[in-house]
Amino acid sequence: MKSQTNRREFLLKSSALIGAGMLVNPFSGFSFSKEKSWTVGEIMDAFIAQVPNAPFSQTVDTIKIGSRETVVTGVVTTMFTTMEIIKKAIALKANLIIPHEPTFFSGQDETDYLQNDPVFRAKYDLMAEHEITLWRNHDYVHRMNDDGVRIGVVSYLGWNAYYQPKSPILNIPRTSLRELIHHIKGKLGVPAMRYVGDLNQTCSKVLLLPGAVGGRRQIESIMKEKPDVLVCGESNEWETPEYVRAANEIGMKLSMIEIGHSASEEGGSEFVKNWLNENMPGLPVHHIPSGNSLQIF
Repeated sequence: MKSQTNRREFLLKSSALIGAGMLVNPFSGFSFSKEKSWTVGEIMDAFIAQVPNAPFSQTVDTIKIGSRETVVTGVVTTMFTTMEIIKKAIALKANLIIPHEPTFFSGQDETDYLQNDPVFRAKYDLMAEHEITLWRNHDYVHRMNDDGVRIGVVSYLGWNAYYQPKSPILNIPRTSLRELIHHIKGKLGVPAMRYVGDLNQTCSKVLLLPGAVGGRRQIESIMKEKPDVLVCGESNEWETPEYVRAANEIGMKLSMIEIGHSASEEGGSEFVKNWLNENMPGLPVHHIPSGNSLQIF
């Protein structure tokens, strides 16, 4: 009976002290409410709600396998959903993969002609076996109030101080084309990249167009912005590279650096991971770079 009285007195005194702010609540470090669980559809809808004029009637950003109703145990963001990425997601117990680019080898992820192909079946069946849902996020992340891919790439390059929101132009400290290439290679982990121009040319005004936006858009942007150098993901050899070569032949100081598609946009998948961390606290999210399928010999 005495022990019960002592315990009651301890609790009463502790409550009074806690109320007065004189004792740390021993239960304050514990959460009594279960963290919210998220379905794939809820995550999709939350992201799309940030995009002006969305949802889009025409978009490649659809579920390629799985269901909106899947309760998400973890997320992997990446550029390309390779077999290695799928296996890493399984090991992490992540059942939602969000790639930026196609999974099944075409822009629209067309699979009608692949149904009996062993390469397609290996990727698809592995995800199906482990009940993984895959939602591509390409159009929506590019069309946020400010392009999420460009923001991510700028951060990777260490150029945040030179970035003006919604602008593809960055005025970086003066450097040579040679040193600029070294900088990009180091920051993005690219062993080699192609360029057009004079390696000794001084560069300061950078036109940053990650990915493959098309030769016409690249050239029109050069005409409008008049940069020292275009930094892009890739371009058809008969389009922008030939334009830049011709510009040099008539005496213009213009260069072009082609990073490679994957490396030039990987920062966008990191951006998506950071967005999920901020807006879905407690949800395990991992960014895993997929790397480039093309190797240097």
